[in-house]
Amino acid sequence: MEVTVIGAGLAGCEAAWQLAQRGVDVRLVEMKPLKRTPAHSSDDFGELVCSNSLRSGELSTGPGLLKEEMRRLGSLIMTCADENLVPAGGAVAVDRHAFSAAVTARIRSHPKIRVENAEVTEIPEGTVIVASGPLTSDALAEAIRRKTGGEGLSFYDAAAPIVTFESIDMAKAYLGSRYDKGDADYVNCPMSREEYLAFREALCTAEEAAVHGFDDGCVFEGCMPVEVMARRGEDTMRYGPLKPVGLKDPRTGKEAYAVVQLRRDNAEGTLYNLVGFQTHLRFPEQKRVFGMIPGLENAEFVRYGVMHRNTYLDSPRLLDRYYRLKKEPRIRFAGQMTGVEGYIESTASGLLAGLETARELLGLSPADFPKETAVGALALYISDESVVEFQPMNINFGILSPLGYRVKGKQNKKLELSARALRWYDEAGKGIV
Repeated sequence: MEVTVIGAGLAGCEAAWQLAQRGVDVRLVEMKPLKRTPAHSSDDFGELVCSNSLRSGELSTGPGLLKEEMRRLGSLIMTCADENLVPAGGAVAVDRHAFSAAVTARIRSHPKIRVENAEVTEIPEGTVIVASGPLTSDALAEAIRRKTGGEGLSFYDAAAPIVTFESIDMAKAYLGSRYDKGDADYVNCPMSREEYLAFREALCTAEEAAVHGFDDGCVFEGCMPVEVMARRGEDTMRYGPLKPVGLKDPRTGKEAYAVVQLRRDNAEGTLYNLVGFQTHLRFPEQKRVFGMIPGLENAEFVRYGVMHRNTYLDSPRLLDRYYRLKKEPRIRFAGQMTGVEGYIESTASGLLAGLETARELLGLSPADFPKETAVGALALYISDESVVEFQPMNINFGILSPLGYRVKGKQNKKLELSARALRWYDEAGKGIV
């Protein structure tokens, strides 16, 4: 039995890997290089991951727990991420080009995976995992709509710009990490109150690129364009990505009014991305407005920020906890189109879809990841029919089952939630890998 996996993004590659590692033959269909979307530039798999896409690595956070669970399940994506880390304090950040190349090499060299370069315009017969991503081609999106009987939902997300380190004026910026977590891995650009207010005003009035159907109300909250954030209030950015807490300027010994942080984007440290600066301003406006940030007056932009329209399913009505299409269970979905939001969450959905498909084909009982685990909580959230106003969801402790007993201290409670989840893998979850 051969399983067809459509799409070689993070979710598709993870699904294919989980199947192949369990002895199942996989046909992985990827439309590159025959056809690309405007966001694609490389022939490698998983290329759209950003250096900071994997977020926190600490077990006191939902993303940190999810990544640790995936490591225990033999995740391809986490293996490649851990092998291509760049310094980022408490975050798991990767050299995205080296990471993508590593994923591609492992997939192409696996004896159980057959890569086929073609555009899929119809969902094929047999067992299928659709992991074509939020930028699914029009033809395949139409085929999915016919299968699901719905129009699908959509939201907009954006990517942050990247500049060269050598073009940053370090006479005005300094290296440091917020809350003293990790080494001084971030470039910090401090702002006075006057500089901040002028910058916010410029953001609020800058010319935006035309994005069909977009308005401030249909943006995904976890990936909000910085200009939308600026319009929400004078201090909104100062309580978000420009928060100065824990960042004392070594030249003054004081916290600035606001601080723009840049995070390393590659292992060499030659490229840095503007943290929290997702945007859909026109490119000339990005250069002008972001050039108002102290230290970035002459910044060289190697990539400007962009915005995409992402399509996702009404999963609570369509999918079960195994990411199967309820009315046609031979078809599973994985990735952002299921309503899990974020690269690591998308990967986790591919992992579960691949693992459960393999177990089904091998005649094994389902793993049935419980709501006490991050992997299970995501699957149970997107398949929960009681969720009426369905929106994309990042992993967070709020969707896990409550502890049922008191733990003093917020951080201690989060650590206990993670410890409980990992105990499941040590006890009931033994043998899944």
